[in-house]
Amino acid sequence: MSGFDGTRKISLSSDHDDELKTKEILATVYDALVEKGFTNPLNQIVGYILSEDPTYITKYNNARILISRLDRYEILRQLLKNYLNIK
Repeated sequence: MSGFDGTRKISLSSDHDDELKTKEILATVYDALVEKGFTNPLNQIVGYILSEDPTYITKYNNARILISRLDRYEILRQLLKNYLNIK
């Protein structure tokens, strides 16, 4: 039998600078969506994270380019880490 029956593990290295970069980019993207009149910018960002479809994010202020520089797994890891108050 040649299948993988274990839990898949993802190893991401992150330091404080990466977290600040991610936070700064997400804040810039959020602000760009607000400035362009999106009624729920969080939904737009979540849509991007789930699908990696860049059309969820405006091109305004290079928001689409900025968010594409981030790894979606790293975004989710940092969001969960902050939500669960894990250091």
